[in-house]
Amino acid sequence: MDKIREIFESVVKQSDADWQVFSSKLVRREYPKKTLLLKTGETEKHLSFIEKGIVRFFMPREENDLTTAFIFENEFFSAYDSFLTQTPAIYQVETLTDATVWHITHADLQEIYERTSVGNRIGRHAAENLFLKKTKRELSLLNDSAEERYLKLFTERPELIRHIPLKYIASYIGITPQALSRIRRRVRG
Repeated sequence: MDKIREIFESVVKQSDADWQVFSSKLVRREYPKKTLLLKTGETEKHLSFIEKGIVRFFMPREENDLTTAFIFENEFFSAYDSFLTQTPAIYQVETLTDATVWHITHADLQEIYERTSVGNRIGRHAAENLFLKKTKRELSLLNDSAEERYLKLFTERPELIRHIPLKYIASYIGITPQALSRIRRRVRG
């Protein structure tokens, strides 16, 4: 929980009273690898923070799932469109590794916005970070070659290569596992 406060404090200083209100609403849970945190058709009820582990967002397909995001330690995540509108999600969220996650419910977050002096600024910060990640991915898919997307991913997040199956990385950068193997051989060679 200290890491969450540290991240918030980097955005806006908050009183101990405000932190007490916020932290009292956080629930810590541990999940084993491959736990579905949200299924297609369910409504996202939480804004979450990963203390430990990796989470994957994906759209299930008969052949190969379409991976849309990876979330790592010390990052916030949520099926944010579903969370904001309180409507069913069209994708799923699962743990790729054993994970420790802090959750706050939609209702509790609304209460924090009303009861604390910094709640809205903290919520805006989390929302802006989620938006920037999404925009960065979309622009990369539109502007970069598959090899450039792989190299950026490898440079920015080397932990991906160690902990995430290559089929998910291939799906995330928009290519087949075979095409990823060719790129990896070229890059190493």
